[in-house]
Amino acid sequence: MKTIGFIGLGTMGEPMAANLIRKGYSVLVYNRTPGKEEQLIELGADVVASPLEVAKRVEVIITMISNDQAIEEVYFGENGIFKTLQPGTTIIDNSTISPTLAKRLATEATNRFCDFIDAPVTGSKPAAIDGTLLFMAGGDKQTIDDNQDIFLTMGREVIYMGEHGSGATAKLAHNTIVGINAAGLVEGMAIAAKSGINVSSFLRVVQAGGAASKQADLKGQKIIDHDFSVQFSLSLMLKDLRLSSVLTDSLGVSTPMLESAKSLFQLGQAAGYGESDLAALAYIYENWIGKKIGDTATATAPVNDEKKVDERRKKVRLPLDIPLMMSIYQWEGDGAFTGQSVNGYLRDLSEDGIQIESDFPLERDMFIVIHFIQKSELPPMTAKIIRIERNNGSFKYGCMLTALPLYQRIQLQEYIASQS
Repeated sequence: MKTIGFIGLGTMGEPMAANLIRKGYSVLVYNRTPGKEEQLIELGADVVASPLEVAKRVEVIITMISNDQAIEEVYFGENGIFKTLQPGTTIIDNSTISPTLAKRLATEATNRFCDFIDAPVTGSKPAAIDGTLLFMAGGDKQTIDDNQDIFLTMGREVIYMGEHGSGATAKLAHNTIVGINAAGLVEGMAIAAKSGINVSSFLRVVQAGGAASKQADLKGQKIIDHDFSVQFSLSLMLKDLRLSSVLTDSLGVSTPMLESAKSLFQLGQAAGYGESDLAALAYIYENWIGKKIGDTATATAPVNDEKKVDERRKKVRLPLDIPLMMSIYQWEGDGAFTGQSVNGYLRDLSEDGIQIESDFPLERDMFIVIHFIQKSELPPMTAKIIRIERNNGSFKYGCMLTALPLYQRIQLQEYIASQS
């Protein structure tokens, strides 16, 4: 049997290497972060100190690395694979990287009389443990066929995608669908939860109907249980969507759904959920709908101090006293407008709008532009007055925010939390 070097022992890499060892392969392992080799050592793996040492001693090198930058270090760094790569070595990269980098690695390997296969996987941690991953492989078909025994030790199938870079391209197209499906699942469950529907019953409908998907099977119950232990992290999902966005820009393909999903996962990352499972996107929707999607008894969201302040303010309705200025424009006829600015205070925040108090009389259905103080770093926001209450000589205006992007709503919520 061929000697194998396995580099990258994260969520996916460690169980993949373990399956190779259990099937009798001699496996040499390296991980950039020490301390992840213990279980593999118990199974019989040998550990080395650098990718360079791996490349000296094996016939096949497998890499499972998190991103392009880390791949660059492992392959091209001072102690990288290409420093001592032996002619005749086969390299199999199972990482999700850009097609451009995959082609570059293939060229470098070929120049050293070696073979390179870009073969990213589909299937998250459970599939890596069970050895049921699916590989989408790009490169020389004969080389891929010659290494079928290795692939099928870690997975159930290898699908040939085409020349070098084709595997990487297929993976980004695939994960675009995954990200969109995951966001759609969370959004649908949020609608059901907000409407008072039993979400467990709703999930059964999803799994039995036209909305059925792998994401519903893998993530639906995790969302309900608030179990965001990592199968595939939110930050890695965002990384893949960003890579796909770069790819589609280069191809000239319009991808509005990809961009929407990417924006949602960016919100999740900014909110601090990057190292949780991608299903933690549910926390963003729960913030918007004002309630948990699933069982609140098991809810353990990792909230920061600002979120705790915001939640406490919502429970006891602490009054806000945030100064702002409103620009008001009126139609004068003959194509002319008049405008003025008046002072006010932000008094409350709701799911779909805000309450502003001012001494200046305004009218219902009037549009205003809201300006916060400069240090808030908030952009001007347009709002429509939908409700007016008199309050001891002043007026409280219920305003519906219009055309406010998701990221700006998060900015507004965070600023309010910091002032509460």
